Amino acid sequence: MKLLQIPTASLDQRIKEELESNPALEEGEEEFQEVFDLEDSDSDSDSDSDDFELDDYINEYIEDDPISYKLKDNTTSIEEDKNIPYAVERSFHEELERQLGLLNFQDERMQKIAEQIIGSIDDDGYLRRDPLAIIDDLLFSQNIEAEEEEVITMIKRIQRFDPAGVAAKDLQECLLIQLEDKIDRKEENNIEAKALALRILSDYFDEFTKKHYQKLQRSLFISESQLKDAIEEILKLNPKPATSIDSSRRNSTHYIVPDFIISNRDGELELTLNNKNAPDLRINDQYLDMLKSYKHATDGRRSSKKEREAVMFIKQKIDSAKWFIDAILQRQDTLFKTMYSIMQYQKDYFTTGDERRLKPMILKDIADITNLDISTISRVANSKFVQSEFGSRKLKSFFSESLQTMDGEEVSTLEVKNILAEIISNENKKKPLSDEKLKDMLRGRGYNIARRTVAKYREQLNIPVARLRKEL
Repeated sequence: MKLLQIPTASLDQRIKEELESNPALEEGEEEFQEVFDLEDSDSDSDSDSDDFELDDYINEYIEDDPISYKLKDNTTSIEEDKNIPYAVERSFHEELERQLGLLNFQDERMQKIAEQIIGSIDDDGYLRRDPLAIIDDLLFSQNIEAEEEEVITMIKRIQRFDPAGVAAKDLQECLLIQLEDKIDRKEENNIEAKALALRILSDYFDEFTKKHYQKLQRSLFISESQLKDAIEEILKLNPKPATSIDSSRRNSTHYIVPDFIISNRDGELELTLNNKNAPDLRINDQYLDMLKSYKHATDGRRSSKKEREAVMFIKQKIDSAKWFIDAILQRQDTLFKTMYSIMQYQKDYFTTGDERRLKPMILKDIADITNLDISTISRVANSKFVQSEFGSRKLKSFFSESLQTMDGEEVSTLEVKNILAEIISNENKKKPLSDEKLKDMLRGRGYNIARRTVAKYREQLNIPVARLRKEL
């Protein structure tokens, strides 16, 4: 189940971990391997039950065809002569550590405190761990007794790193740091708007987040145009500073490695698995030789305790390697079976690319077709991508419930959500549409929908309520 959840892009790393931990497993091109068929030798010597079990295992393995424990499939990889490109870039924390290295620390202790703070920063750029907790971390992990004032001073110093706003405790502090940084750098344009924006973030943050614009105008004695200029300055700030670590990262291309590829061959859909990141796997030949050596060495005599322990170790490693290869093959079989069923179920979409042709489809529909458990289908759908001539999509996006039209016809909720998003994107932002009005407009297009369902779909689309969509 764990292997099933891993997307193709991460499978290579998982296989490398297994190769490192199990010497009986190896990767390499398929080669000729002799299949040994050794006859049991008659012996009058006494052997205990362990000897019999080991002999049975050895004979069973030696007589088995080692070639059957290879993982190789040349027919289902994407463009054998091409490599899938990956974007290489410095991580957010690595960039902060680089900037930390530019500081001239007289005291190694302060550098350790700074490193602990950077390590506590979340991936979105926020430092949600309070100074006292960082002090405890330093004491336990570094055996450093730090003062609260020292930690706070270092946090403020890191907050001046690029990007501005990093290491803030919340959104308000993040935006304030960025705006103060702009003012400190004395950017000449829109000085009054920046100053007003700073006051709004400092003293009226709650009113700003709730878009109580009239209340802000009354409290600050400003015009609508002044408020609009100040809000424009705030909207230029980045609520997630980690996403703008530098220009190269902002403009880098992120590649999706598809797990499946669907090709249209003159109207016939063809499905292949992407095995590009799965190297050839097999049982290490040396472990077979070890078993042969043991077989010959103990022929006609009772094996020693050390010999039995050595063979038991080899047996454990071989069994583990065989299990892993079998698990990978089972993963591929499950993936193919699931995706093939989805492809057939949504054939109209994969042949036309028209999202309106997507049928209502739930996990149980595919589970019934494949005779697999619903939880298995869910694991496949939640982490895999399929590439077709119409682009790459997450499998999860093909699943939706049904909704009836006024004519009694069943349509996918995906279709309704797309129309809902389109209506909202085209609304007058000075007078955004309420959920009740959205319901009426959808009903006018023939969709039998309730207001609470509109609210549910809007939330699933991450679209805020009408009041928060309002613009000046």
